Amino acid sequence: MKLITTILSVAMAMGVETNAQQAELKPEVFDMLNPEQTEMQPIIALHNEGKDYEAAAALLDYYRHRDLVTPDIKNVKKVKISPEHQKWADDAMEHTFFVHKGYQPSYNYGEDINWEYWPVQDNELRWQLHRQKWFVPMGKAYRVSGDEKYAVEWTKQYLDWIRKNPLDDSENARFAWRPLEVSDRLQAQPQEFQLFIDSPNFTPEFLTEFLYNYHKHAEYLNCHYSEKGNHLLFEAQRILLAGTFFREFKEAESWRKQGVDILNKEIQVQVYPDGGQFELDPHYHLATIQIFCKALYIADLGHFRNDFPQSYIDTIENMIVFYANICFPDYGNPLFSDAKLTVKKEVIKDYKQWSELFPDNQFIKYMATEGKEGALPEYLSKGFKDTGFFVFRNGWGENSTQMVVKAGPPAFWHNQPDNGTFELWYNGRALFQDSGSYVYEGKEEEVMQWRRWFRQSKVHNTVTLSDKNFETMDSKTLLWEPDAQTPVLVTENASYDKYTHRRSIFFVDKKYFVIVDEVSGDAKGVVNLHYQMPKGNVPNSREDMTFETAFEGNSNMKLQVFGDDTMTMKKEEGWLSTAYKKKVKRINASFNVKKTSKEPVRYITVIVPFEQSGNGPAIDAKFKGKPSENGIQVTVKVGKEKKTVGYKL
Repeated sequence: MKLITTILSVAMAMGVETNAQQAELKPEVFDMLNPEQTEMQPIIALHNEGKDYEAAAALLDYYRHRDLVTPDIKNVKKVKISPEHQKWADDAMEHTFFVHKGYQPSYNYGEDINWEYWPVQDNELRWQLHRQKWFVPMGKAYRVSGDEKYAVEWTKQYLDWIRKNPLDDSENARFAWRPLEVSDRLQAQPQEFQLFIDSPNFTPEFLTEFLYNYHKHAEYLNCHYSEKGNHLLFEAQRILLAGTFFREFKEAESWRKQGVDILNKEIQVQVYPDGGQFELDPHYHLATIQIFCKALYIADLGHFRNDFPQSYIDTIENMIVFYANICFPDYGNPLFSDAKLTVKKEVIKDYKQWSELFPDNQFIKYMATEGKEGALPEYLSKGFKDTGFFVFRNGWGENSTQMVVKAGPPAFWHNQPDNGTFELWYNGRALFQDSGSYVYEGKEEEVMQWRRWFRQSKVHNTVTLSDKNFETMDSKTLLWEPDAQTPVLVTENASYDKYTHRRSIFFVDKKYFVIVDEVSGDAKGVVNLHYQMPKGNVPNSREDMTFETAFEGNSNMKLQVFGDDTMTMKKEEGWLSTAYKKKVKRINASFNVKKTSKEPVRYITVIVPFEQSGNGPAIDAKFKGKPSENGIQVTVKVGKEKKTVGYKL
């Protein structure tokens, strides 16, 4: 009792508002503690004597003297706060909560916080409100400034959330208690605990509320994991943290074991042998690497690294090498599926951590140091046949030419119907970027309308039938010869019933690309060859079926399509989204031939990157001999140079 009185006396002497009147002491917490843990035995004894306040105060004293470390905050005395996080913390004092980067400026949730406020009925906006992203910044602001106002407001908001978001059958619970959001809070709250534990406003009563709530979260998650995908990985990694950080709970060991078991199993399920993650989305591939790595960092804190076999660690290394290969020289990723564009400085931070995990990997070290140390692989072009990602390149530097192609197996939710699509990098500029995703899902039609638009097959660099979305996404690799004199890739996808699209890509002289698209089968309709043009000034001509950029600087390209005499060209609505709720206009184009019989429809596309602004070279292309299922030959003329390329299966 003396300890409680001391804590409250200090608070009153400082003129600090406490939440002892708001927080309710939860004696149930003491039954959740592990009686076999030596440090918990005197605390449990106090509880058994009916001295719950004394037990709570003793438990608080224990935590204030315990070494509290998370992978995100290893030393609270060295905590810093960015201007962005300072703003989140200060805005939150007025209940203007940072919820989602796609919705700025942030919304105010009312003096009496309305946790069900849904200003735009995008599900992500409502789900992510319950991730409480401003709580850790409030803790950092408290640690840096020492101002108790942050602790006062945080404890009020924390308790307010508990009171207004019960775990029941309501619609609100569907958002507040979705397993992913539960796991997000499980990850953030140990940091909040670290940052606020020394505040006089973190009273013994509040401690029991906090621990009771945290235990409820962990137990709920442990019975409600997502079925599959990256959500399951996030949840497993976070239950692992729960069992490691709050080791005083009886169930801590089982939480930790559950997390380890799921991660060890899922890394074999969700990652192909070539290192690609099964959602075929570069953004979630990166997130998955971070999840698997954070689990190792947690294991190191708890001294159970050996629970993860060497195969787990080797798979992470393969995933990093995969990611480094498919990204461009500026560290940006292709926008395939639901991917967002990465920020170079943030990815370099990842590479630096990865290099500590894999100090002998010279490629990772090269990426971590921007080429100052380490070494590049001996190869240039690289194929990942299991995942269906293929990379053509003539170098690794900013002035290189690189194409990344996506033509893989069926995939999970974030994948889009885009088999055969590609992105191209030339001399410092990303060309033919995929459209991105813009939004995920929501209740309002406007949200879903945009979700559907960005998922259309026709807004990718591929071939459709009458602009319909693909019915099948399961590309087969027929040929991949990265080291040939002319590197070549041939893939095939049965996109629709009685319809097969074969795409052949030739990297001629490792300078320009010839793409041959062949559509066979009994299906009838209009065969559409789609290209998403770079944003900016792209003059075009229907007469000779060309698009040609006119950018300032040394990164331009000319695209010309050759087909039969009935081929038409149509400019279409185009958008590019590199971040959630961010989009810019551009030109999309389709080249169209009506298919009325079993006869195949064939296109030849030539894409020539060139440095100078102005007119690109003259281009001509035609089939040499009669194409067949077993092979083709194409004669191409670019400027004065004439080449013949082809393959034979």
